[in-house]
Amino acid sequence: MAIQQPLICMLSKTRILFFEACFIVWIYSNFTFSKTIVETLPGFAGKLPFKFETGYIGVGESESVELFYYFFESENKPETHPLLLFLTGGPGCSAVHTIIYEIGPFTLMNNFINGSSTVGVELKPYSWTKVSNLLVIDQPAGCGYSYAKTEESWYGSDTKSALLTYQFIKKWLVAHPEYYKNDLYIGGDSYAGIFVPLVVEQIYNGNQMMDELPLNVKGYILGNPVTDKFGDTNGRVKYAHNMGLLSDELYESAKSNCEGNYVSHHPSNKLCDHDMQRISQCLDNICLPHILDVCCDAWTVNNKLSAMPSSHGLHPLLFLGPLKGWCQDHDFAYAYLWGNDRDVQAALNIRKGTIQEWSRCNTSISFASVGMEKREAYSSNVQSVVPIHRNLTYKHARALVYTGDHDLVVPRTSTLDWIESLGLTVKSEWRPWYVDGEIAGYNVGYSHMNYELTYATIKGGGHLPSEQKPKECFSMISRWFAGGPI
Repeated sequence: MAIQQPLICMLSKTRILFFEACFIVWIYSNFTFSKTIVETLPGFAGKLPFKFETGYIGVGESESVELFYYFFESENKPETHPLLLFLTGGPGCSAVHTIIYEIGPFTLMNNFINGSSTVGVELKPYSWTKVSNLLVIDQPAGCGYSYAKTEESWYGSDTKSALLTYQFIKKWLVAHPEYYKNDLYIGGDSYAGIFVPLVVEQIYNGNQMMDELPLNVKGYILGNPVTDKFGDTNGRVKYAHNMGLLSDELYESAKSNCEGNYVSHHPSNKLCDHDMQRISQCLDNICLPHILDVCCDAWTVNNKLSAMPSSHGLHPLLFLGPLKGWCQDHDFAYAYLWGNDRDVQAALNIRKGTIQEWSRCNTSISFASVGMEKREAYSSNVQSVVPIHRNLTYKHARALVYTGDHDLVVPRTSTLDWIESLGLTVKSEWRPWYVDGEIAGYNVGYSHMNYELTYATIKGGGHLPSEQKPKECFSMISRWFAGGPI
């Protein structure tokens, strides 16, 4: 549908001032969007006990990219709870992962009914929708249910993804003026650590320009964020030694021989090369996302899922008992089945013919056509967002950065290194925080002028700690949104 001025001005009377609403319309006089209220889902008995909306919003030149979104209104106080736009990493992982495995209100399970098996939907007790209005999107184009209308618009990059996300949130708020006054936070985890600061900086800069839609941004939230692609990876050796995976002798030898560079050491440096071979041997079978988990090749799991035949939309994996050599990625089978289920897609109102096959993470976002040289459709063109974080320390903003302390993908030591490089003042010293009387992790507070940053660890958490420690992460975000100490 197209946004028209009378509609916006009429809706504005409920939540925002007439002048503000018409200012929005003046900037975005006409654009198209679609939305669907999802009241029921296959695999769930009865109506959903929360407001769930899906839809598309066109962004980019001539709206050539259609970003698909999922919106869950706060289950408690939608009028006063913040609006949280949470981005999924990858790049190329669907927001469905964020919903069902991390912070959304429902997850998937195996339903055995009359001897047959289906994918069921189960409510989660520690959903972040209890303390926020949660908005998640499939981005970039080719991720989840989002798609591009033209050949060239399939191609993306870190900077383009951030720009289109910025366009998305402005247009979404025009289409949903009742949330315009809510505090706005941008969040994300893993590779979204690159997107989020770029989007937040664009919002703050846009707010300073008279020809931009001012957004009520209050800050940002990052979980195990990719921040500096060299530093994050290089820091794995330090973390591995810190966690007892490398001996003191080997660590000190490598640090000296490689001069602190474990990523791009030159092969002619025989001593460094020898140390790195020993380090690789020590870490060869360690599961990077969680060093205590069973190591699993997610690519192999996804390929096996694609190759296995199905009957009436039911995957044979659902009929198996406990899997030998279980790893967490086996649980992702449910998302694969759910996302490709025609009844589910109908309930979400997915546009027919816009995707060939849904995947939890599209690791091969590329485009090729006859007579055209194939090239990667996504360019990881931002190597570090530390300078962006430094710029944000001069804004009026709150930031929460949290880390599962058993993650070897983006180690906590690497995250602390870049935080400390910002030169912030320590506001509250390193100390434990608790859930149900037990230590849930540790946190430290920093400040600079009107900027505040809280860094917290999640004890026992991995690369996506809200998967392994949902109760602890819910307590953390609830306290932080409330403005109190973690």
